[in-house]
Amino acid sequence: QVQLVESGGGLVQAGGSLRLSCAASGRTFSSSAMGWFRQAPGKERRFVAAISWDSRRTYYADSVKGRFTISRDNAKNTVYLQMNSLKPEDTAVYYCAASNFQDYTGGGDMDYWGKGTLVTVSS
Repeated sequence: QVQLVESGGGLVQAGGSLRLSCAASGRTFSSSAMGWFRQAPGKERRFVAAISWDSRRTYYADSVKGRFTISRDNAKNTVYLQMNSLKPEDTAVYYCAASNFQDYTGGGDMDYWGKGTLVTVSS
Protein backbone atom coordinates (compact mmCIF):
# COMPACT_ATOMS: atom_id res chain seq x y z
CA GLN A 1 0.00 0.00 0.00
CA VAL A 2 1.16 3.51 -0.79
CA GLN A 3 0.52 6.54 1.36
CA LEU A 4 0.74 10.02 -0.10
CA VAL A 5 0.49 13.10 2.06
CA GLU A 6 0.28 16.56 0.49
CA SER A 7 1.22 19.79 2.21
CA GLY A 8 1.89 23.42 1.37
CA GLY A 9 -1.53 24.58 0.32
CA GLY A 10 -3.04 27.82 1.55
CA LEU A 11 -4.32 31.24 0.63
CA VAL A 12 -2.24 33.43 -1.66
CA GLN A 13 -2.84 36.59 -3.67
CA ALA A 14 -2.87 36.54 -7.44
CA GLY A 15 0.67 36.75 -8.77
CA GLY A 16 2.07 35.01 -5.73
CA SER A 17 3.77 31.65 -5.32
CA LEU A 18 3.33 28.43 -3.38
CA ARG A 19 5.25 25.18 -3.23
CA LEU A 20 3.34 21.99 -2.66
CA SER A 21 5.02 18.90 -1.29
CA CYS A 22 3.96 15.28 -1.36
CA ALA A 23 5.60 12.79 0.96
CA ALA A 24 5.34 9.17 -0.13
CA SER A 25 5.75 5.97 1.85
CA GLY A 26 4.95 2.31 1.54
CA ARG A 27 6.66 1.27 -1.69
CA THR A 28 9.59 2.03 -3.92
CA PHE A 29 8.95 5.70 -4.59
CA SER A 30 12.07 6.12 -6.66
CA SER A 31 10.80 3.78 -9.40
CA SER A 32 7.37 5.41 -9.76
CA ALA A 33 6.13 8.20 -11.95
CA MET A 34 4.44 10.89 -9.88
CA GLY A 35 1.88 13.51 -10.72
CA TRP A 36 -0.21 16.41 -9.53
CA PHE A 37 -3.86 16.85 -10.33
CA ARG A 38 -6.40 19.44 -9.23
CA GLN A 39 -10.12 19.74 -8.78
CA ALA A 40 -11.81 23.11 -8.74
CA PRO A 41 -15.21 23.55 -7.07
CA GLY A 42 -17.93 21.98 -9.18
CA LYS A 43 -15.48 20.65 -11.76
CA GLU A 44 -13.81 17.37 -12.58
CA ARG A 45 -10.32 16.52 -11.42
CA ARG A 46 -7.76 17.47 -14.04
CA PHE A 47 -4.13 16.75 -14.78
CA VAL A 48 -1.61 19.43 -13.79
CA ALA A 49 1.88 17.96 -14.06
CA ALA A 50 3.78 14.67 -13.95
CA ILE A 51 7.36 13.49 -13.70
CA SER A 52 9.06 10.23 -14.58
CA TRP A 53 10.87 8.14 -12.00
CA ASP A 54 14.26 9.54 -12.95
CA SER A 55 13.13 13.17 -13.46
CA ARG A 56 14.18 13.05 -17.12
CA ARG A 57 10.68 13.61 -18.40
CA THR A 58 8.15 16.13 -17.19
CA TYR A 59 4.67 16.84 -18.44
CA TYR A 60 2.43 19.85 -17.94
CA ALA A 61 -1.09 20.93 -18.69
CA ASP A 62 -1.16 23.84 -21.11
CA SER A 63 -2.80 26.02 -18.49
CA VAL A 64 0.23 25.83 -16.17
CA LYS A 65 3.15 25.63 -18.59
CA GLY A 66 5.76 28.27 -17.81
CA ARG A 67 4.29 28.93 -14.35
CA PHE A 68 4.45 25.58 -12.53
CA THR A 69 7.42 23.26 -12.11
CA ILE A 70 7.30 19.67 -10.91
CA SER A 71 10.35 18.08 -9.33
CA ARG A 72 11.22 15.21 -7.06
CA ASP A 73 13.81 14.17 -4.51
CA ASN A 74 14.03 10.38 -4.46
CA ALA A 75 16.29 10.44 -1.42
CA LYS A 76 13.49 12.14 0.51
CA ASN A 77 10.60 10.26 -1.15
CA THR A 78 9.06 13.61 -1.96
CA VAL A 79 7.64 15.27 -5.05
CA TYR A 80 7.14 19.01 -5.32
CA LEU A 81 5.04 21.42 -7.31
CA GLN A 82 6.39 24.95 -7.46
CA MET A 83 3.59 27.28 -8.48
CA ASN A 84 4.42 30.82 -9.59
CA SER A 85 2.34 33.65 -11.03
CA LEU A 86 -0.76 32.14 -9.51
CA LYS A 87 -4.14 33.11 -10.86
CA PRO A 88 -7.60 32.91 -9.27
CA GLU A 89 -8.43 30.10 -11.72
CA ASP A 90 -5.70 28.00 -10.10
CA THR A 91 -7.90 27.74 -7.02
CA ALA A 92 -8.54 24.04 -6.40
CA VAL A 93 -7.80 21.06 -4.25
CA TYR A 94 -4.46 19.70 -5.43
CA TYR A 95 -3.88 15.96 -5.34
CA CYS A 96 -0.63 14.04 -5.47
CA ALA A 97 -0.68 10.72 -7.30
CA ALA A 98 1.69 7.82 -7.88
CA SER A 99 1.89 5.34 -10.70
CA ASN A 100 2.94 1.70 -10.83
CA PHE A 101 4.86 2.63 -13.97
CA GLN A 102 8.12 4.49 -14.31
CA ASP A 103 6.73 7.07 -16.68
CA TYR A 104 3.45 8.94 -16.88
CA THR A 105 1.02 7.14 -19.18
CA GLY A 106 -1.49 9.94 -19.67
CA GLY A 107 -4.86 11.08 -18.44
CA GLY A 108 -5.79 10.24 -14.87
CA ASP A 109 -4.18 6.81 -15.07
CA MET A 110 -2.52 6.78 -11.66
CA ASP A 111 -2.67 4.06 -9.05
CA TYR A 112 -2.44 5.85 -5.71
CA TRP A 113 -3.84 9.18 -4.54
CA GLY A 114 -3.38 11.51 -1.64
CA LYS A 115 -6.21 13.28 0.13
CA GLY A 116 -5.41 16.67 -1.33
CA THR A 117 -4.41 20.13 -0.19
CA LEU A 118 -6.44 23.27 -0.85
CA VAL A 119 -4.96 26.17 -2.77
CA THR A 120 -6.94 29.39 -2.83
CA VAL A 121 -5.82 32.30 -4.99
CA SER A 122 -7.49 35.62 -4.27
CA SER A 123 -7.84 38.34 -6.87
